[in-house]
Amino acid sequence: MPFTIDSARTIFPQTLAADVVPATIARFTQLNAEDQLALIWFAYLEMGKTITIAAPGAASMVLAESTLNEIKTMTPQQQSQAMCDLANRADTPLCRTYAIWSANIKLGFWYQLGKFMEEGIVAPIPEGYLLSANANSVLDAIKKLESGQQITVLRNAVVDMGYDVSKLGNYTSVIEPVTPPQEVSKRTKVSIPGVTNATVLNYMDNLNANDFDTLIELFLPDGALQPPFKRPIVGKDNIFRFFKEECQNLKLIPQQGVTEPADGGFTQIKVTGKVQTPWFGGNVGMDIAWRFLLNPEGKIFFVAIDLLASPKELLNLIR
Repeated sequence: MPFTIDSARTIFPQTLAADVVPATIARFTQLNAEDQLALIWFAYLEMGKTITIAAPGAASMVLAESTLNEIKTMTPQQQSQAMCDLANRADTPLCRTYAIWSANIKLGFWYQLGKFMEEGIVAPIPEGYLLSANANSVLDAIKKLESGQQITVLRNAVVDMGYDVSKLGNYTSVIEPVTPPQEVSKRTKVSIPGVTNATVLNYMDNLNANDFDTLIELFLPDGALQPPFKRPIVGKDNIFRFFKEECQNLKLIPQQGVTEPADGGFTQIKVTGKVQTPWFGGNVGMDIAWRFLLNPEGKIFFVAIDLLASPKELLNLIR
């Protein structure tokens, strides 16, 4: 085979990803717990001026309800400590429960905590709290990001909290029920200037329709998918789990692409466009590039999903 997973990651090397996002997340994780929580709160208020955060789905909230009710019964001091424990990734029952939730449940949990803080049910950030100089610097950096980059930073900030799942041993993830695939008659097919490849078009269409069973069959058994700023996920079972846990109800809006031959009869295709998530309004989209490497039979050997450095990168299809 002319490609390995590692060599496949280098296709379309001039793609400029938003490296400022993992750099900002790294700076955030170096803050103390109190500053992390205050920064999330201040950013939540700031983003509310320009970005509408959608209410979480009912299924997500049901799965977090018992933990939220537990927090509501705590004293203000206990509530603050519980949130600090999450930021510190402490080994507590609450942090272990949080650790095995899907990303959407975690986002719903923090969304509801924010509402509880506004309503005075959960201990708010103390009035007049002053962020440290480092935290202020991180907050300023977040404000300067594109909206899609902002939501990626804040999403990762809370998703990575809780106990380290790698220390849990055997566990079962808690995820919301998978949304049934959209009826075929109601699906709208995408068209991508520069790309006519059926595999790539079907990838977009099936993901938009939540049809993960059909989508996963586009991959080779040992194929890989690389989410933004992550290591590749290898193997159909692992990729399928990722789709169910992370990709429900996305809206992919591809705008243009380029198709090129590669070694050994493979084909490499780059598509740029936007992705909208159910958590934010339709006016907020993340600028994305998809870099596909297909085998001679048209199966996906590798696809990388890149959060782009700037909107102008949507036009960058140069190899």
